[in-house]
Amino acid sequence: MSNIGVLGAGTWGIALARMLYHNGHHVTVWSALPQEVKDLSATRKHPNLPGMEIPAGISFTERVEEVCRQKDILLFAVPSPFVRSTAKAAAPYISDGQIIVDVAKGIEADTLFTMTQIIRSEITNPNVKLVALSGPTHAEEVALDLPTGILAACEDRSLAEFVQDAFMSENFRVYTSPDPVGAELGSALKNVIALCAGITDGLGCGDNTKAMLMTRGLTETARLGVSLGAHKDTFAGLAGVGDLIVTCTSMHSRNRRAGILIGQ
Repeated sequence: MSNIGVLGAGTWGIALARMLYHNGHHVTVWSALPQEVKDLSATRKHPNLPGMEIPAGISFTERVEEVCRQKDILLFAVPSPFVRSTAKAAAPYISDGQIIVDVAKGIEADTLFTMTQIIRSEITNPNVKLVALSGPTHAEEVALDLPTGILAACEDRSLAEFVQDAFMSENFRVYTSPDPVGAELGSALKNVIALCAGITDGLGCGDNTKAMLMTRGLTETARLGVSLGAHKDTFAGLAGVGDLIVTCTSMHSRNRRAGILIGQ
């Protein structure tokens, strides 16, 4: 059993908190919104995850120091625009050697940093260990225990395997990769392609157009990733083509839905 702190009480943070609790871990979830903490604690339901009950053993807090201290794993599950502010708030309470797992996806507009690079820039302790956890993982399906695969990416293999063991379950398959750069770029750049895929749906262009867009988009993503130091093979895996497929084809995808409305 590990003590795990989850920063972020959105759908992904709550779905993972539930799964980790059922894996036998002690889980504390933090939200910056006091009312959200009260509501989740009282109802044991998340309004955007119908059909899922939050286990009574999961605790909630609005105190960032409480979620950070004495944790084996600290999970960053806040939306990408809030990763920097959350990391800055958490930094004073991060212990030496802390393992941080990031599941937010994106690239910061001003710096072009990935999420783990943002965390590293705010939490400057060189002994803090970072893992990117990414793949085709809609929270709505993980919350219902539908079979899912994901990638734990870290240059330190033993650390990736530690995270793999913590997150692996009967319905949640975790693979490891030594390429966090590729994993993070694949998971971020597929959103651009998914927005375009939604536009083709909104315009009524058909399956041929979407297949062409996804294939050429993946090629461009891989070329850009390799130029930035990623491994080409990563884009043929879960954090590349896997995440691309689910984001371009599912109605759970906000980027695809936005694209459909633009196309229409």
